Amino acid sequence: MTGPTTSRGEAERLRRGFGRLAALGAVLVLAGLVGLVHTGLAGATSMLLFGWLLLIGGLVGLLHAVQSRDSAFFWLGVVVAALNLAAGIVVVREPHATAAALTMFAALLFLTAGLFRVVGAVVVRGPQFGWTLLVGAFDLMLGVLVLASWPGGPRAIGCFFSLALLFDGLGLFATGFGGRRVVGLVADRTA
Repeated sequence: MTGPTTSRGEAERLRRGFGRLAALGAVLVLAGLVGLVHTGLAGATSMLLFGWLLLIGGLVGLLHAVQSRDSAFFWLGVVVAALNLAAGIVVVREPHATAAALTMFAALLFLTAGLFRVVGAVVVRGPQFGWTLLVGAFDLMLGVLVLASWPGGPRAIGCFFSLALLFDGLGLFATGFGGRRVVGLVADRTA
């Protein structure tokens, strides 16, 4: 049997969840602002992070392939792991040489994310329609700007990723804050 205590508990759980989402948004906004102040550092950091993620992914993939060496996909796992390791080594050893490739990757990332956000906002028309549309339009604009300045250096990459963090954080903060408000309104009406 569910009663008022159960629905209050669920409302509080939802409220905490939306509060965590708003907190994550605030952290992303802060990271974006710090990145905008230090664009060169943000760009170099994003390139090195990408390289190390490739290296770690390659090592984990290689370990997984070795553990499943009796499967039919052993050699595919080895090849994918080797490609990740090779790409990671290139990115970590030559971060400035990979700036152009990462700039193109950033442009494609922003264009794809923006397109999905704009289309999703128009199709769904949810409670955060305006924020989702704004973030999507901003992502599309960043993609076009990155393509216009391609090949760019670490400063451009740092600036664009920092702006993306800032606007993604604002979107998450608005969603979390709005969700907490909606839960509070619903909980007040059912009490």
